[in-house]
Amino acid sequence: MWNKYAYLLLHYCLSLKEGERILVSTSFLAEPLAKELYREACRIGAQMEFSFSFEEMGSVFMQHAKDSLLDKVSPFYELAIENFDAYLVVRAPYNTREEMAYDAEKQKRKMAAGASLNKIYFDRTASGSLKRCLCQFPTLAAANDAGMSLDAYTDFIAGACKLNEADPMAAWQKLGADQQHIVDYLNGCHQMVYINEKTNISFSVKDRIWINSDGKANMPSGEVYTGAIEDSINGHIYFDVPSIYQGQEVEGIYLEVVDGYITHWRAEKGQAILDKIMEIDGSRRFGEVAIGTNYSIKQPTKNILFDEKIGGTIHMAVGQSYKQTGGKNESTVHWDMIASMGQGRILADGKCIYENGFFTI
Repeated sequence: MWNKYAYLLLHYCLSLKEGERILVSTSFLAEPLAKELYREACRIGAQMEFSFSFEEMGSVFMQHAKDSLLDKVSPFYELAIENFDAYLVVRAPYNTREEMAYDAEKQKRKMAAGASLNKIYFDRTASGSLKRCLCQFPTLAAANDAGMSLDAYTDFIAGACKLNEADPMAAWQKLGADQQHIVDYLNGCHQMVYINEKTNISFSVKDRIWINSDGKANMPSGEVYTGAIEDSINGHIYFDVPSIYQGQEVEGIYLEVVDGYITHWRAEKGQAILDKIMEIDGSRRFGEVAIGTNYSIKQPTKNILFDEKIGGTIHMAVGQSYKQTGGKNESTVHWDMIASMGQGRILADGKCIYENGFFTI
């Protein structure tokens, strides 16, 4: 499995070429996949460097780092983001709740220190000069969040990433082709509305670019997304799919929006973390609107990488825009919030294009 996974990530997701430089960021738990990634990179002739984290590394930093360190970024990470050709993040958590114990002010200061490099990252990924991909390695902590055994979670990842297919690359290419007609249609639309029992929110996407997310930036993928015109968003929306953000569970998020600005927010669980995020610059505006299309992912796992792709859901992200969509919002936050559509509908220029979890175009 790890050999197939590595091949898919480097050849399909990142199109890694001879002579290119790539940084892989992960934990030591992902060593089986890291070994296969390195083997395949050597075969390609690409220079692969690793940034490994160990258990409780973040907690050690937050507890013991002098104040001066909070205002710095890793010089190695800075070098890679500014100069390397590709960046692969392999999530392999020891503990998905570690950030719960972080000092809020220290965490905020650390995020502020990385703001300028964060801008470079989004500029380079938008221009295509930095290829990037985010994926998951199965660990017990992530499996526990999903309510699965480690073996079952490993099988879940394999299915979501189409690693069980005879030719995973061909399977993803087919998904991309199937989604392209949706993107082509949406790129001709101006006004959108998401409607279900607890949601009625409208926004303009005039002259914005819808992206066909077919597994090249995230693995797995299966979504179409864009950035709405920032001050055009009006209405209310309820996100029923639970998530973990900065180590804390958040459920039942309700937002009210006036001219693109979030004026009221509440959560049935995790109000404190929601309040904290809403204090960060740019987090009370939206950076993304999207529709999940991966019907191989059938259940929430409290992992946004998978849950935002669930077929029959929509999501909106507060914070940073993806510049390749034409979005303009800037923030150190990008938090995807997910809603099941159920019996809901999506209108485009007044026409119903999506109903009961499926496109009708």
